[in-house]
Amino acid sequence: MKIVIIHGQNHKGSTCMIAQELADKIKDKAQGQSEIKEFFLPKDFDEPCLGCYTCFNNDLTKCPHYPKLEPLATGLIEADLIILESPVYVYHATGQMMSFLDHFGTWWIVHRPKAEMCSKQAVAISTAAGGGMKSTVKDMADSLEMWGVGKVYKYGVGVQAVNPKEIPKRILKKIHKKTDRLSDTVCRNAGKQKMNRRGKKWFHLMRFAHKHFPPMEPDYTYWENKGWHKKARPWKSER
Repeated sequence: MKIVIIHGQNHKGSTCMIAQELADKIKDKAQGQSEIKEFFLPKDFDEPCLGCYTCFNNDLTKCPHYPKLEPLATGLIEADLIILESPVYVYHATGQMMSFLDHFGTWWIVHRPKAEMCSKQAVAISTAAGGGMKSTVKDMADSLEMWGVGKVYKYGVGVQAVNPKEIPKRILKKIHKKTDRLSDTVCRNAGKQKMNRRGKKWFHLMRFAHKHFPPMEPDYTYWENKGWHKKARPWKSER
């Protein structure tokens, strides 16, 4: 199983610890050869979206930041499991994580989704000393679901600490149990995914819009070439 982790910060704090623990457990349980790739933001990608609309008018590969973005984009496409993690920053994901996700607007179902995403699983992870995990996990899960990822798991936990060494033992015990259960679930469901319900709903809404309203390019031609205006579906396409 190929696993890619996108860390929403450079420092290796509590959220990073949980993401790595989960990935390691999945690697140990998965049959066959497994691989883990990790990227840290902003070290591995530090560019904010310019709002130049190049990706929407043309293609993501024409983005002025694509040379830096390409290794991370390729990692997402090649992975069987995507893990996005971010600590809570003012009740949301880090600015680095949001800037990274801003670059993938064209991957959303309503534009030019990647069929490869439908067979993947993903986990959105967040921690805080106090609260804000739910909204932070949602920041990341929104993109994962709208990319069409087959199954998206969400895990937010208040650790009552500012670094892993200070996490109370009772909370650490809960974290270890959660990563045990989640790793079992991911391994059990590997290769069984199709597009998530939210993604399918938006797929059918956009397919209707394409057929009843003036076409918006290049999205319309992308869907036409994929056969999605007819009987083909991204979750049934060859990937």
